[in-house]
Amino acid sequence: MAPAGGGVSENGSFKHSEQTSSSIFEIGDSDLTRLLERPRALTIERKRSFDERSFSELSVASPRQFYRNSENSSRLFENIGSIHSGFSTPRSYSTFETHQVVADAWAALRKSIVNFRGQPVGTIAALDHSTEELNYDQVFVRDFVPSALAFLMNGEPEIVKNFLLKTLRLQSWEKKVDNFTLGAGVMPASFKVLHDPVRNNETIIADFGECAIGRVAPVDSGFWWIILLRAYTKSTGDASLAELSECQRGIRLILTLCLSEGFDNFPTLLCADGCSMIDRRMGIYGYPIEIQALFFMALRCALQLLKQDEEGKEIGDQIVKRLHALSFHMRSYFWLDIKQLNDIYRYRTEEYSHTAVNKFNVMPDSLPDWVFDFMPKFGGYFIGNVSPARMDFRWFCLGNCVAILSSLATPEQGHAIMDLIESRWDDLVGEMPLKICYPAMETHEWRIITGCDPKNTAWSYHNGGSWPVLLWLLTAACIKCGRPQLARRAIEVAETRLMQDGWPEYYDGKKGRFMGKQARKNQTWSIAGYLVAKMMLEDPSHLGMISLEEDKRMKPHIKRSASWMC
Repeated sequence: MAPAGGGVSENGSFKHSEQTSSSIFEIGDSDLTRLLERPRALTIERKRSFDERSFSELSVASPRQFYRNSENSSRLFENIGSIHSGFSTPRSYSTFETHQVVADAWAALRKSIVNFRGQPVGTIAALDHSTEELNYDQVFVRDFVPSALAFLMNGEPEIVKNFLLKTLRLQSWEKKVDNFTLGAGVMPASFKVLHDPVRNNETIIADFGECAIGRVAPVDSGFWWIILLRAYTKSTGDASLAELSECQRGIRLILTLCLSEGFDNFPTLLCADGCSMIDRRMGIYGYPIEIQALFFMALRCALQLLKQDEEGKEIGDQIVKRLHALSFHMRSYFWLDIKQLNDIYRYRTEEYSHTAVNKFNVMPDSLPDWVFDFMPKFGGYFIGNVSPARMDFRWFCLGNCVAILSSLATPEQGHAIMDLIESRWDDLVGEMPLKICYPAMETHEWRIITGCDPKNTAWSYHNGGSWPVLLWLLTAACIKCGRPQLARRAIEVAETRLMQDGWPEYYDGKKGRFMGKQARKNQTWSIAGYLVAKMMLEDPSHLGMISLEEDKRMKPHIKRSASWMC
């Protein structure tokens, strides 16, 4: 599977080899090649999350309203045949003519493929030669996830397997930022393939945060790696990769780093600004919802992947205990609906002892004015952050969607999140899906919290910008909640502009009307996110790769959401 026009010479110039030797990671020609045979074919168990009468609704030609069945909404698909929706993927045998936007997206995705010694190992962040590349010519772990899902859904697992193995080898490399050594389990934020035409040799250089803007190590890379390993295993039926001693050790290293005991009183994971998709200063320090949801999902995926040997059982016990505590904490204290908002509005402060209601000593006067208008009568969401004397009431898309997919959100909470999106469609979707967060910070607040970041001005980039890559997460969450009509509606909005605009990285403005002022074109995860969303609507059984059913054993007693009516 060679990328169109994507030879090794495009992977990087050897002029970068002046990096220190500790930053260069060479892999032998024969390394891991024995592991790259194609996995055996396996029929994936079909799942369902909505009533069978609704399957015809997945056709683009069918305009009827999707039937919502709350009893079936948490179950995945069972015994469903492949459904074609008026467009086809390259490996699809639909009689319909291929959708032009889909065809263009696949062509662009294949051009982004990076090869290492003759084998595909990932996709670069963007193929935009009209602006300075910076690190957009690298393979990012988080960016590659939608690309990997697209290839898995299209029956091309080789590139995903190669990526998982190469990043696993990089995990064991020495990681230093200046003179400080990072933990053994840290996964790289990105890597780059460098080609030496003189010696006809290729090397891989990894970035663990030492070259990043702000010099922040990625907390989410390890979680995405575990989630992707589970998606590969579910898609191919090839458990041999996850069972390798190297992969088992890699999972344990990531989790040991996160499960270590310390001074923190909370089961959530303490993080710095810039440690996730929002990789700049945006006031998400503390316990950001994106990291907590990914942490929860990675823990649950790891339980399925770890062997039941002595080492696996030991860390498995730690995972189960953390999951119980984390699910209770997040569902209780991060959840916001109209009832909870009213309770916070009436909080007393300076409460002491175990009977305190305002456990984090949040000041009611800190409630922002916008949240009262934003919160619908029926709906709710996980807020951005909770820590002592502080609640970040902003809506963050990735964290809420992953909460649904991982079943961190109860079925009731999942439906409430969908209700909120539908009620606030103009604000969160607008003219280009989908707001990374809402609302934007402006004026004095923007100056203080972002440090006057010129890229994160109001309604731009991470500060209220619209990111097409989030389409795949929205689509997966909608299907799981039995609301695929919302995803189809968002995709139709995106299709009016994405290909025409050249697949930008993000859009600006309150409604996403303007192409991002510094947005790269041919942004790979914008392309892949669109493809994954389309293929999941075409065949909802793909949801099984990225979705986890609720574990009844860790469901605490939660007050019924005010947004859910029996």
